[in-house]
Order: sequence, then C-alpha cells, then structure tokens
Amino acid sequence: MTISDRIFERLEQINMTQKVFSEKTGISQSTISEWKSKHTNPTSEKIMIICSVLNVTPEWLLSGMENTGTRGNQNVWYVVDKDTEIGQLIQSYNEMDKSSRDRLQGYIEAMKNTY
Repeated sequence: MTISDRIFERLEQINMTQKVFSEKTGISQSTISEWKSKHTNPTSEKIMIICSVLNVTPEWLLSGMENTGTRGNQNVWYVVDKDTEIGQLIQSYNEMDKSSRDRLQGYIEAMKNTY
C-alpha cells in the first residue's frame, strides 16, 4: 500500500471529503486528485500537516506500521499548529537566547514541583 493509498483509506475512515482535507492542509484539490489518479505520493514537506489533519503518525503514514512494542528507539515528536497557544509559546521560546530558555525551564520545573 502506498502513502496516498493510506491517505485515502484514512479519509474514508474518518468520513472526510477531499475538499475538506484540501482546506485543512492547504494542499490543492487538484494535487490530491492527482495522487489518486496517477498513484503518486505527497512531497515530504507535506507529511507532517497531513499527519496532523488525519490524526495519524508519520510512521503509520509512511510505512503503514505503528511502533507499539518496547524494542528499539521510540520516536517522539509533536505536531503543533503554530497559530495555537502552544504554537505561539514554542515560537516565543525559540526566539529566546539560551540563558532565557534555561531560566524559563527552571521556572517550569519549580512550578511542576508545587502541584
């Protein structure tokens, strides 16, 4: 099964139209239709937004498999919309110098210990 096959399978599972998928990902409907008609796959820079919209992991989208065992290295990542509160927090954090980031991390650790 190809990446595009998994995309269309997932769209069907969650009852999402190609039009809605296009709107949520910012990928043109013609490109999405081309994946289906020409059996092509999305470009690599689209993978994370596709995963976010479809609520799947990149591992599943790319391979069809989930990392459910305890063997090997665990892949850990977050897909965050930059327009959300957490996205804005990450952007602000990335704009800080190392000293400010370290200080912020200290505040976070102190707050975690008080709750």
